[in-house]
Amino acid sequence: MKSAYVGLALAALTAAFSNVAMAAGAADGISAVGPFVRLAPPGAQATGAFMVLKNSGDKDVKLVRAASPAAKIVELHDHINDGGVMKMRKVDAVDIKAKGEAVLKPGSLHVMLIDLTAPMKEGDKIPLTLGFDDGSSKQIEVPVMRPAPASMSMPAAPATAPVDHGAHQH
Repeated sequence: MKSAYVGLALAALTAAFSNVAMAAGAADGISAVGPFVRLAPPGAQATGAFMVLKNSGDKDVKLVRAASPAAKIVELHDHINDGGVMKMRKVDAVDIKAKGEAVLKPGSLHVMLIDLTAPMKEGDKIPLTLGFDDGSSKQIEVPVMRPAPASMSMPAAPATAPVDHGAHQH
């Protein structure tokens, strides 16, 4: 009888360790370079998070979700040109090619933080959890920064004009 309990305990431990290994998964090969959250204007209820996601792994990965206690709603977004009008839209995933990168920048792909839970100030660090298509996740600390002038660029990304997320309505 005792050996049956030992066998069950070993099986449970093996399953627990496999879940831990699986939970790490794709997230282990992803690094977030130059992350920042744009400082929202006073009274604004939304802002964006930006970064370059680098994939050092041998398999393509999809960023499929994000979460943060700094906002009630966190979504993956993109900007599209609809008849000459730039519009934001929610996307289901952001592709990160094997040995490649995905650039999340103003005016393009980004993480949208909607219905902020508290005012942010420059220098705050916001926890952001990135979730990937294999179920793994990575938590990063993202500094709140003022929008950079259009002449400045993100790491490995071309400079873009600032986009006012504060006026975006959901």
